[in-house]
Amino acid sequence: MIFHCCTRPVLASSVPRSYLLFPYRPYAFARFRRVATKSGLDTPLSKTPLYDFHMQHHAKMVPFAGYHMPLVYGDVGQVISTVRQSAGLFDVGHMVQSNFRGATATQFLEWLTPSSLSTLAPYTSTLSVFLNEYGGIIDDTVVTKHASDAFYVVTNAARRAEDLAWFKARLTEWNGSDRAKEGPVEHEVLEGWGLLALQGPASADHLQALTSHDLRALTFGRSAYVPLEGINVHVARGGYTGEDGFEISVPPAHAAFLASALLRSPVQLAGLGARDSLRLEAGMCLYGNDLDESITPVEAGLSWVIGKARRTLGGFIGWENVRDQLKNGPPRRRVGLIIDDAPARQGAKILSSETLDEIGIVTSGIPLAPSVGKNIAMGYVKSGFHKKGSALAVEVRKKARAALVTPMPFVPTRYWRG
Repeated sequence: MIFHCCTRPVLASSVPRSYLLFPYRPYAFARFRRVATKSGLDTPLSKTPLYDFHMQHHAKMVPFAGYHMPLVYGDVGQVISTVRQSAGLFDVGHMVQSNFRGATATQFLEWLTPSSLSTLAPYTSTLSVFLNEYGGIIDDTVVTKHASDAFYVVTNAARRAEDLAWFKARLTEWNGSDRAKEGPVEHEVLEGWGLLALQGPASADHLQALTSHDLRALTFGRSAYVPLEGINVHVARGGYTGEDGFEISVPPAHAAFLASALLRSPVQLAGLGARDSLRLEAGMCLYGNDLDESITPVEAGLSWVIGKARRTLGGFIGWENVRDQLKNGPPRRRVGLIIDDAPARQGAKILSSETLDEIGIVTSGIPLAPSVGKNIAMGYVKSGFHKKGSALAVEVRKKARAALVTPMPFVPTRYWRG
């Protein structure tokens, strides 16, 4: 699953006023109980290839991002500790998987994102963002380079309509210009494909038992086509939990079979509830909560996705505003919070501990995070209030609760880097 920027000088006439200072506007998300899309409940929900598999394993299904998705499974509940200590299996087949191919694919994607894809090694992935003309985040994404003319891209299901319309418009513009003189770029959506996330410290040993491919060479951020139980699948090392793990792209006809093959002791099924807590403990953003089109990568603490050379040379949509924020600093910054007494949820006001003036807003929060044992949250505060150890307050049930700015992730990451 990232950003925004104010325009050159910050002019209210050129940037919507709601984008300045505290523009955060919560999307309709309501903790998995409503569909996180503009179409709401009027549009029939889609199913991943594992829908029947979930029902067979007694999943409690909820609408999420236009799909029927598992929240929890039977009495297993939220297997957060299992993922942290062993391994959990997630269905993330609602995500949009795409291929971009063509002689100018690298240049095209470097126009849409601020990442340095031309220097990315083959079969290497990077987190990135698609930006609007203000430098705001249309969506966050993981981009995997297979070759200079072939990329595999994963984007958020809740942004499917917006992303696909954006791709279509930009492709038409690109392919009709001189920039595509060496060859056009084609976009293919892998409709109906499965995407399985095997996460946790035991995941590598578990997956290795199912393949002849040496997974030790597949370090964090690398990918390969790997034979699993006789099926050739795309395996990328990484995930959304902060643990070692793999994301496995599977053709529709084989998704349920492979999920069953992976679901062997010690692996347990994990749903959306566990995934949300795990990603927050790992300090990772959720689009629609922690990111939207008014937020820039600089504000979101994601400046590291911007290639070093591209910070000065630009060449990507929204560069001017991102450049200005890199140089002069953003008006607000994403921070982690540990909150006393009562947990803060999305939309809670962040206050100055001295004056109790509003200085920000909580974008994600959970009570007594299982791996931390404390109430944790993330949100945005005015620049100057973002420093580690700053004492702030959060308004919960009309009372100011003490909060401490805390570095993220809240738990150490354990990626396999060889």
